[in-house]
Amino acid sequence: MTKLTKAIVDTTLTYHKEYLWDDEVKNFGMRFLASGRRKWVYRYRNQARLWRYLSLGEVGVLTVTIARDQARIAAAKVQMGGDPAAEREAKRKAISVQELAAIFENSHVALQLKASSAAEYRRALKLYVLPVIGTKKVGEVTRQDISCLHRDLAHKPTQANRTIEVISKMFSLAEEWGYRPEGTNPRKGVKKYPETKRERFLSEAELARVGEVLVEMECERIEMPAAITAVRLLMLTGCRLNEIMKLKWQYVDFRLGLLRLPDSKTGAKDVPVAPEVLDVLQNVPRLDNNPWVLTGKLEGGRLTDLQPFWQRVRQRAGLSDARIHDLRHTFASVAATNGMSLLTIGKILGHKSEQTTKRYAHLDRGTLREAAGQIASSIARSMATPVVVEPMMPVTNRCQWSPIVDGTNGPHKPS
Repeated sequence: MTKLTKAIVDTTLTYHKEYLWDDEVKNFGMRFLASGRRKWVYRYRNQARLWRYLSLGEVGVLTVTIARDQARIAAAKVQMGGDPAAEREAKRKAISVQELAAIFENSHVALQLKASSAAEYRRALKLYVLPVIGTKKVGEVTRQDISCLHRDLAHKPTQANRTIEVISKMFSLAEEWGYRPEGTNPRKGVKKYPETKRERFLSEAELARVGEVLVEMECERIEMPAAITAVRLLMLTGCRLNEIMKLKWQYVDFRLGLLRLPDSKTGAKDVPVAPEVLDVLQNVPRLDNNPWVLTGKLEGGRLTDLQPFWQRVRQRAGLSDARIHDLRHTFASVAATNGMSLLTIGKILGHKSEQTTKRYAHLDRGTLREAAGQIASSIARSMATPVVVEPMMPVTNRCQWSPIVDGTNGPHKPS
């Protein structure tokens, strides 16, 4: 060995061995490749006592002095238990946030989330996350990156908060999958924006107006009957939109007055319903080879989108700010106005909470059904406002909708 100098480097273009080692910094040397190129290298033993070779750069690009300093830095890392070559290899093989998002989609979003939640996750990633940090390596994303992304969405506080929660889950799994060190989730420390929850309840007069509009539409026979039925069921049950839109006849228990939902936002549940709800269902004709209560235009299909219809209903009723979900809020509001306890309301609506569920244990099915019946009856009374019909317009029994049970045990086709 000899001390490598500029003169030696400039004159030693080939060598009878693969390496020429320096005697000033142990294990620092020059490597001769078969192609004629030369590289600076540093070799060391890792924790497993195996030789590792760290390339420091091209001879001629880096001077011997700079390369020797780099070798000293690498030696210091090794002394402290590091593995510079392995760290460099891991960095080279590190995946981008775009690649992590694809893994996240296949391993978590598509398998663990309900369709509606999965759609929101995909939307947040596509619109707000990947355009900003998609090209970054997973290990390079910092809290500042996430804070900046969150700040840029300040005009959409609710969306901003939902987006960083998606990021949080994705990077939490990235740690579990070995793409980032544990405890380095970049979402930590980014505070959410305050959110103003929108509470909108329909008054008794507004309920009456919606009921009147539904009857008018029924008489006109322009709108789909399934859409009209859907709104009535939403108003009288307090169910979530998807729970009604995906209701099948096999879920309806006319004998016990239940909607036995195998899946919902909070999992499988039984929804107690009132006689008024059963009356609505009894007047819905069943179609052959169609399992859905709310049938669509395609054979065997269901009603898939209620929003356009609801827009027409609320415009006609003069309720431009009322959302479909406000019908669920209204159900709860009417219940509270009628003196129902919050525990009973929560049980009927299917709110999920471990602590509150334990407190529901003393409520039996009969109590809940009676409570649901009182709420639905109150709403039905508000909806059943007489409709003024022009003398020349034929009035059918169907137009004079009234929530009265006919005494049958199951659904039937109107005669």
